[in-house]
Amino acid sequence: EVQLAESGGGLVQPGGSLRLSCATSGFTFSSYAMKWVRQAPGKGLEWVSGIDNTGRSTSYADSVKGRFTISRDNAENTLYLQMNSLKPGDTAVYYCARTYVRGDRSQGTQVTVSS
Repeated sequence: EVQLAESGGGLVQPGGSLRLSCATSGFTFSSYAMKWVRQAPGKGLEWVSGIDNTGRSTSYADSVKGRFTISRDNAENTLYLQMNSLKPGDTAVYYCARTYVRGDRSQGTQVTVSS
């Protein structure tokens, strides 16, 4: 059974930082490209960042480029998202998923940026 478990969210002031983690199991993590997506209140899912299976290639939405860094530890089957210079517009539930696989489900982690 595929499992994806996000953690690391919380309440942070504008300009602050958070590091999200996504612990995975049930599939060969090192074989899959991964992504982070988010859903702000009342809005649809927004792709945030992606990484290839090796970790050598990354991509970012324009809205987070230069502030967020995606990475992975294939030995630990874990995906990360380092978020710096957070803005109120980053407030959302953040989810991890396999990039080219439909149907991944997880609970997400809430990130709230507010003073």
